[in-house]
Amino acid sequence: MFSRSKQTPDNVSAPLPAANPAPSSRMATGARHTTFSIIGSDVVITGNVSASVDLHVDGRIDGDLMCANLVQGPDSVIKGGVTAESAKLSGTVEGSIAARDLVLHASARIMGDVTYENLTIENGSKVEGRFTHRRNAGLPKDAGLQLVGGEAKTAV
Repeated sequence: MFSRSKQTPDNVSAPLPAANPAPSSRMATGARHTTFSIIGSDVVITGNVSASVDLHVDGRIDGDLMCANLVQGPDSVIKGGVTAESAKLSGTVEGSIAARDLVLHASARIMGDVTYENLTIENGSKVEGRFTHRRNAGLPKDAGLQLVGGEAKTAV
């Protein structure tokens, strides 16, 4: 009566719950091996943002942004420079953009100069600025980057 565990329909013992389960918020936001980070639509950041992983922005950033790969949602606003290996922009950017691979979706609104290696522009996107093509040069030298300890940092 007390020696048997409750049997499941497949006649297999049900697993016991973990004694101290990890909080789900730690797994979602504090994991060290995440491949991307998300800035939600209700988030406003004032200041520069730097991420070594891919970044999805649905909120607002008032400052420069540097990341590996950027995906910007259609209602997102970035007021500052953007530096990324690749950027898929759907929202508003008020500042310069430097990206190796750049995609401007139909809802994108850009007010600033754009430096790129590969460029895709959908019908309907609007850009007020100058385009500069960089052939196999990666990010431009004037992108405000300097290499510090194997990690790119923006110059102050």
